[in-house]
Amino acid sequence: MPENKSNSGSAGPQQEDIIAVEKLREARERIEKEIRKVIIGQEKVIEELLIALLSNGHCLLIGVPGLAKTLLISTISRILDLKFSRIQFTPDLMPSDITGTDIIQENITTGDRSFKFIQGPIFANIILADEINRTPPKTQSALLQAMQEHEVTAGGETYKLAEPFFVLATQNPIEQEGTYPLPEAQLDRFMFNIYIDYPSKEEENLIVKTTTSAYFRDLEKLMGAEEIIRLQKLARKVPVSDHVIDYAVKLARYTRPKSMDPHTIDKSLEYVKNWITWGAGPRASQYMILGAKTKAILEGRFTPSCEDVRAVALPVLRHRIVTSFNAEADGVGTFEIIQRLLEDIKESD
Repeated sequence: MPENKSNSGSAGPQQEDIIAVEKLREARERIEKEIRKVIIGQEKVIEELLIALLSNGHCLLIGVPGLAKTLLISTISRILDLKFSRIQFTPDLMPSDITGTDIIQENITTGDRSFKFIQGPIFANIILADEINRTPPKTQSALLQAMQEHEVTAGGETYKLAEPFFVLATQNPIEQEGTYPLPEAQLDRFMFNIYIDYPSKEEENLIVKTTTSAYFRDLEKLMGAEEIIRLQKLARKVPVSDHVIDYAVKLARYTRPKSMDPHTIDKSLEYVKNWITWGAGPRASQYMILGAKTKAILEGRFTPSCEDVRAVALPVLRHRIVTSFNAEADGVGTFEIIQRLLEDIKESD
């Protein structure tokens, strides 16, 4: 048999890993079954959300009003036995409204006064940041440290957040009046940018039928914090071959026009220089591999392929590419650019 080159040095899956992967596949089926009691359709969106959650990544969901973005996130929080907080982002929201604040507390017996930190809604396992682009950048930035470091600094003290910790943010792409674009640094903290599209006619018929009836949605809690953390660790243990890593890195690097060598660049990729101003950073490569690993084990496989990388490339890269004026003039968006890159960039030998 040919040697399987991978970056793990593992001789192959152990019996305990085989059992764990099988349990994970079964857990996915149970979670999806519960979600479908409430959410109709949106299979791809649900799959990408589960991949991000088990990869310990944050998600930004973009879709017009009425497509059940908030309902989907709240449904997941009801299925997973985790602490859930919903933050409705508004123009007058302050950073302390998210992270918490110090208050003066008086000891009734002694009369002594001291500061006590009151935790904000960020101290939960699942954070629903509803309409995140409706609050100014100063307040948006209050999430940065929490999303990256899983900790909050307030009043000179640093507080660790409980694990697991996910930020699932929603954004309306239509209304731009009174909104604030998310800073690129914050966008980069989101593992996936998930677009939610309109349902099909059959799905919409079923949505209307079920939501206008007396149907009661009784959801079962399936797993808690300890089990989710264990599954996240399992995803990171999955071995991945060098050529799959090389393919993910190549996809990310070919979104960067300034890193292309004019002497070696394929002429068929000249559109990258014409349409892209800034490309994806190394975090994109990391998330493509982590997402591919998680997708593989969710489907009962022990190592990811380049096909798994392609499956997660769009939600990983979509918000990490800054298009140029030429792309706008040509009517080309990030979706079309990524799709073309996936067609043009071949796997390594």
